[in-house]
Amino acid sequence: MEKKPNRLAQETSPYLLQHAYNPVDWFPWGPEALQKAKDEQKPILVSIGYAACHWCHVMEHQSFENEQVAQVMNAHFVCIKVDREERPDVDQVYMDALQAMGVKGGWPLNVFLNSDAKPFYGGTYYPPQNWVQLLHSISDAYQKSRAELDKSADQFVQHLNQSELAKYGLQVGNPDFTPNGFEQLYRHLHAKFDKKRGGTMQAPKFPMPSIWRFLLRYHHHTQDPEALEQMNLTLEQMAFGGIYDQIGGGFARYSVDEEWLAPHFEKMLYDNGQLLSLYAEAYQVTRNELYRQVALETIAFVERELTSPEGGFYSSLDADSEGEEGKFYVFTQPQLEEILGKEATLASKYYNTSATGNWEHGVNILHRRQNDEAFAADQGLTLEELQEHVQNWKDSLLLARGIRVRPGLDDKILTSWNALMLKGLTDAYQAFGEARILELACTNAHFLLQNLKQENRLFHNYKAGQATIDGFLEDYALLIQALIGLYQVTFEERWIKEANQLTKYTLAHFFDETENLFFFTSNAGEQLIARKKEIFDNVVPSSNSVMAMNLHFLGLYLDKERYSSLSDKMLSTVRDLVVQEPAHLANWASLYFLKLKPTAEIAIIGPEAHAYRGLLQQHFLPNAIVAGSKEEETDSLLPLLEGRIGQNGQTTLYVCYNRACQLPVQSVAEALEQIEHV
Repeated sequence: MEKKPNRLAQETSPYLLQHAYNPVDWFPWGPEALQKAKDEQKPILVSIGYAACHWCHVMEHQSFENEQVAQVMNAHFVCIKVDREERPDVDQVYMDALQAMGVKGGWPLNVFLNSDAKPFYGGTYYPPQNWVQLLHSISDAYQKSRAELDKSADQFVQHLNQSELAKYGLQVGNPDFTPNGFEQLYRHLHAKFDKKRGGTMQAPKFPMPSIWRFLLRYHHHTQDPEALEQMNLTLEQMAFGGIYDQIGGGFARYSVDEEWLAPHFEKMLYDNGQLLSLYAEAYQVTRNELYRQVALETIAFVERELTSPEGGFYSSLDADSEGEEGKFYVFTQPQLEEILGKEATLASKYYNTSATGNWEHGVNILHRRQNDEAFAADQGLTLEELQEHVQNWKDSLLLARGIRVRPGLDDKILTSWNALMLKGLTDAYQAFGEARILELACTNAHFLLQNLKQENRLFHNYKAGQATIDGFLEDYALLIQALIGLYQVTFEERWIKEANQLTKYTLAHFFDETENLFFFTSNAGEQLIARKKEIFDNVVPSSNSVMAMNLHFLGLYLDKERYSSLSDKMLSTVRDLVVQEPAHLANWASLYFLKLKPTAEIAIIGPEAHAYRGLLQQHFLPNAIVAGSKEEETDSLLPLLEGRIGQNGQTTLYVCYNRACQLPVQSVAEALEQIEHV
């Protein structure tokens, strides 16, 4: 029987399009579906997922593609499908509601609402038999006990609209960021470390870049060797594990086990952008060649598989291909032998494969257990000989893998996730100085500003030439952060100017002066049943923590006391929570680090300004801003550059703190010495 399209066939989201031929009478989120529920007094089913979600696919196949199940859904509910990546605001509201119901969150997220879009029941994945039973129970209760359900829904909405300060017992306090609080913060975080395998002590294991980037800053401040040791252990174990694509580069979303071996194979842009920043910064500190290799291979993966012809970055690659999780990435021993021939024996030792396999169904996830130096010594090879072998294996296996059926590509482009990759590229350019990295970054920045910005307003998504959804705070915060990073590596003031314009817009449309925090949604956008604030740093840093950091740096660049003061107030509001729960507020913890000592303000003036910048930024300088120009600036946007000259025609560096500058110097080494002795 020929399948008929439903309303989702008109959408651009790959996730919604996956459901476009379901027999379920799906609506996209919007006024039409909500009005239908009111008109017919039916309960609403909101089903939320994303394109790379394995269990979302399972539930679709088992239930949403099933004619009998669809009949029950269509008869009793107005059914709405939501791509959580397109509508994080909708996802956030109903995920919070689910947790308020005492249910552990996850995707697919299935929430039942009354005709006013207020939630009264929800869950995640259901097997088809349980799903049908639940549908009948909900429908029956909605007909017979509507008043009770409405009362329950009103209580959930009241909970959702509770003030963030009241919910977590926070209060606006005086900016008081002490070394003692900072040390206490680290000790609370330290208690969660897995000292054997890296990461934190739990499975599944997520990379959580914000935690390890904080550790780099903690070590920078304290020189505590244990902090650096834990960071190195984590980065090395992730790079050796199956969570890292040993052949093609790039990281999967998480590992299902404690040893980083078996990933959930979906690859997300937001993870790889942040991990690029992390490995680049770790290289600046350690000069570990493994970190450089991982960073450059991750960039190569993004260029090869996630870059649009226009210069935007696509969202993700699916975990599944041909209906099997990980099939694209794994190898049986006979496959390895066929591809690598006589090299297979040595490659199998390097990647720890076997005839019986190291994962399900006799297949192997390629992973490492030693660094190249140790493995080469064990095998009686020089390091150069081994690395030549490894590169040949990678080339051969990547070629062989390339003819397989590829995982699905989610080719929508999101401003926030692109901004994370853009920031990763600027961090990588600082660390490695390769021109192609900066070129990729600039191409992406131009694409975003041309296609996802209208005057000073951002859009969240882009697909097929269309940007249709208003930007959320995460889009503004992460793009502002990336633009500040782009200025630091180019000295083009247009990037700071763009960042400042976007900051002004967020203050006008997102800021809540009563709590000194930003709402996730604009006051000019669609009003949902609750207007949320994002405080906790998760796999992506919270938009409020990113904005607080942006305000810190822009306050210094632009000499705007309002920005600096607001950054202090935001951190002081959540300070006690940061100290007590740093694992969930790690990006805030990095902001705490910035408040302990004055930030170095470095101006580089003269003909060699860019060369000096490159030399300076090879070093890890997390508490510094850098500005520069080849000649004396008379009308600069940046007060830091005003009146600065290259002395005696030579390139000169000025290191300043709190608007007071030390003696100008003519070498990067002298400038670094001035920075270190503050």
